[in-house]
Amino acid sequence: MRLYVDANFASPYALVAFVSLIEKGLKFDIETLDLAAHANHDPNFAKTSITRRIPTLIHDEFALSESSAICEYLDETFAGTRLYPSNPRDRARARQIQAWLRSDLMPIRDERPTFVVFFGAHRPALSERARGAADRLFSAALTLLDGRTDNLFGAWSIADVDLAMMLQRLIVLGDPVPQRLIDYASHQWRRPSVEQWVRKKRPPLVEY
Repeated sequence: MRLYVDANFASPYALVAFVSLIEKGLKFDIETLDLAAHANHDPNFAKTSITRRIPTLIHDEFALSESSAICEYLDETFAGTRLYPSNPRDRARARQIQAWLRSDLMPIRDERPTFVVFFGAHRPALSERARGAADRLFSAALTLLDGRTDNLFGAWSIADVDLAMMLQRLIVLGDPVPQRLIDYASHQWRRPSVEQWVRKKRPPLVEY
């Protein structure tokens, strides 16, 4: 089994695929691609990944990209820690959270790219649009966590990593974040599978 990730180990989507493999207790190799050099468009990789995107998982002769698809495939194929809740409604909610964080909140993603989390890069103060997106993020996260302790659904799920990653974009730069959400994101960041990614040795930063 092989997982293709970005050479900077900064992709939030590679993160959740990596964590999913660790949580399932699977053995796999990591292949890094230099996205700044457009290595994902190399003909050899294009033969492997029809979308030419990372992460891409290779399992036997099967190649799969898109992180949420990889998470679902691993959860449905292998034993080990459940990545999604067993309750159908909670499972649907977890998938909704993943889809929302990948398709919305663009001002946060633009102004707080994930290299700020892993490389300590400096960025200007949030724009008004980004502050508005942050308020929507906080409102949704606090609603989802209402009455919960450390995880969205009682037991941990891969959606917790997605949400914590989005919050960390703001937390690491000292942007105003409710303490409840700082505590939640910090708890997720201490999960051993997540720590393995956070502690990866990274090359000098190349923005892309």
